[in-house]
Amino acid sequence: MGVPDPHNGWTFITNHARVLAAIADDPNARIRDIAAHCRLTERAVQRIIADLEQNGYLSHKREGRTNTYRIEAGKVLRHPAEAGLTVASLLSLLVQDEARRGGQPTEPTEPTESTQPSPRAQL
Repeated sequence: MGVPDPHNGWTFITNHARVLAAIADDPNARIRDIAAHCRLTERAVQRIIADLEQNGYLSHKREGRTNTYRIEAGKVLRHPAEAGLTVASLLSLLVQDEARRGGQPTEPTEPTESTQPSPRAQL
């Protein structure tokens, strides 16, 4: 698999948020799969995962040749403008968007663990 096409300019969602959402969708995902899903290089994904682990947003357990990631859903976001918002809140918004794009209608709801689809509810 080659390097993804570059993107010029800015985006609303950071690469860190994209990687976190991909891991929330599949806690056993390989770095290669996360990179392809997020349209990043494998090395970029490795750096992002290291950042997230170093700052306590993510941890992993090695099981054979597979990593199983665990997201700390209750951890608050870093920027002062998001004071009080948790990782679960962010992921809930991304879940709603993903469901809409996939053709599954969703109603806007207050982010809670009960409103998250099953893969992300296990955070």
